[in-house]
Amino acid sequence: MFRSEDFPNDENGDVLRRMRDSGDNFAIPRDFEFTVVFATREAVQAFGDHFAQLGYEVVANESGHVPELPWDVTVVTHMLPTHAAITAFEAELQRVATPLGGRNDGWGCFEQ
Repeated sequence: MFRSEDFPNDENGDVLRRMRDSGDNFAIPRDFEFTVVFATREAVQAFGDHFAQLGYEVVANESGHVPELPWDVTVVTHMLPTHAAITAFEAELQRVATPLGGRNDGWGCFEQ
């Protein structure tokens, strides 16, 4: 069983603790949707092309959820819900997004 100290005290750790507390089975891999936001269609295209070429499912739309960065790009990956995996994937997304003016805007998955 997981203990509170199994997750760092950061946003990802907080979400994972809530998932654990609601009974999620962390041994089951699932699709995770990571959202990155951008200001321009051109940035979205470059970012999306990069991850699509790596084999990820990529969906883009203009949501306006973040007014100054109205374009959302969702990158889907299949993995176990571990803090290390989530944090590493977020870092990779941000590494590609930063030169394009984008930033991470969260992630989600279905509980198992």
